[in-house]
Amino acid sequence: MSSEAAITLNHAQRAATRRDDGRRTRPRDRSVLQVPPLDAPELYVNRELSMLEFQRRVLEEAQDETVPVLERVKFLSILGSNLDEFFMVRVAGLKRQIERGVLDCGPDRMSPATQMTAIRERVASLLGEAHECFQRRILPALRKAGIWLVEYRQLSSQQRLSVNHYFSETVFPTLTPLAFDPGRPFPHISNLSLNLAVLVRDKQGVEHFARVKIPNPIPQLVAVDEVAAEQGDKAKNPARQYFIWLEELIIANSEMLFPGMRIEEAHPFRVTRDAETAVQESEAGDLLEFVEEGVWQRRFADVVRVEVNDAMPPPILDILVENLEVNRNDIYQLRGPVALSRLRHLWAVGRPELKDPPFAAAIASALDPEPANEDIFAAIRHGDILLHHPFDSFQPVISFLQAAARDPAVLAIKITLYRVDRNAPAVKALLEAVENDKQVAVLVELKARFDEESNIEWARVLEHEGVHVVYGLQGLKVHSKIALVVRQEGDRIRRYVHLSTGNYNSVTSQLYTDIGMFTCDEEIGADCTDLFNYLTGYSAKKEYRKLLIAPFNLRRRLERLVKREIEH
Repeated sequence: MSSEAAITLNHAQRAATRRDDGRRTRPRDRSVLQVPPLDAPELYVNRELSMLEFQRRVLEEAQDETVPVLERVKFLSILGSNLDEFFMVRVAGLKRQIERGVLDCGPDRMSPATQMTAIRERVASLLGEAHECFQRRILPALRKAGIWLVEYRQLSSQQRLSVNHYFSETVFPTLTPLAFDPGRPFPHISNLSLNLAVLVRDKQGVEHFARVKIPNPIPQLVAVDEVAAEQGDKAKNPARQYFIWLEELIIANSEMLFPGMRIEEAHPFRVTRDAETAVQESEAGDLLEFVEEGVWQRRFADVVRVEVNDAMPPPILDILVENLEVNRNDIYQLRGPVALSRLRHLWAVGRPELKDPPFAAAIASALDPEPANEDIFAAIRHGDILLHHPFDSFQPVISFLQAAARDPAVLAIKITLYRVDRNAPAVKALLEAVENDKQVAVLVELKARFDEESNIEWARVLEHEGVHVVYGLQGLKVHSKIALVVRQEGDRIRRYVHLSTGNYNSVTSQLYTDIGMFTCDEEIGADCTDLFNYLTGYSAKKEYRKLLIAPFNLRRRLERLVKREIEH
């Protein structure tokens, strides 16, 4: 029975149980009350398709004309980034299952191959709608606001002189055209890099293929000199901002890259590679070396998607398909800019009136400095403090770590780090604590996907400064966010704890919804001590007082709580 049929049947049942006078009565035929068994596949939503439905909701934000136009651009960029990760992880996993001949199905009865077919259909639909939204709705709104995203051919002669000079001075020295012929193998295409597939013809009339990588460190949108609108009375026609994509500028000047050759075609393309770690963790002798090896191997992992523009001719497409060793179903032809995620560069245009007003997070009332000399530890002693980010400011969390680093009464700080920001005020507080002779122990989870390299760097910085660093546990990913501060107060020791669903990251704390809590509850403090002893040492303790910790007691305790609610 399909979900639609079940809904129709339920509606009919409700109608059948009403008498003409509106009162309910028992249905005469109880057979119509049959429900499908709990293993019926229509009762379940496929995990991957569910994720794509979430991406559709992101797209709906970009389609909503009540949202400021640059925020709509941002949502398209988020959609692109989310799909990048979806292919690197989810699609890559399914492709590996298909290669191994896995036929197992989940409760939804969809095999890996069936899921791949459905994914391609839905992604193609998503991308089609996204590019249509950008071309037909967002670009006109941007032009109305004075932001013009143009092609090179639309620039005036004066504007071309300006951007060509920028190309010669800034862009050209960074470019390296790579030929593909019997003496020079097809070049390695790095993950998520934007490239140009260039077809050139020599003086003998022979065609050659070359690849040019678009340099990522250079701004992807080239600003063109602002000019007044035609026949410009600036009061009526304010200055416009013109931008062209970097690849447009490179294509327009590609004869400088191939002197003496005629440029026949030049088209952008982008590859997405499998981002799952290939090394078997169980075989790793050293976790740091294991993660570094996995990050290195990721560079050469299989290609799972190729994005091209819809103008790319079949001969060039054939070269990419053959040499990237992909299936035709892995090719996504797009009408518009390749890589929606690059629209973040457009969002960065300094036009605050075209964005949501900045949000000012609140300071939790329990942390207001009243009296003015009360410190954060005194505030926590008054009672547990719950923070709801980003509505509550993340600054008290940083202040907590900074206070712990500077307070002479603090003896030790222990913390788990999963993803930290580039400037990392949390890490700086820990380094300050070491300088002040505190005992500092940090578990840096190296297996935080896509942040492995950053975490390795921070771990080495901490270790170099004398922090006791643990790189994580083999076979587990430590996703807990815990900070434990041990403080001498008179003749007793008190433990202060910060627990959170979010990372110790001051940037993402302004974007993601998370819950954090400060407490000096003795049992929670004791549990955190036991947990850190397990994470940093050899503790076999599996029973905890208040904390639910996987893989020890989390599932069992949650089941018990669910059953309690059923009884209620």
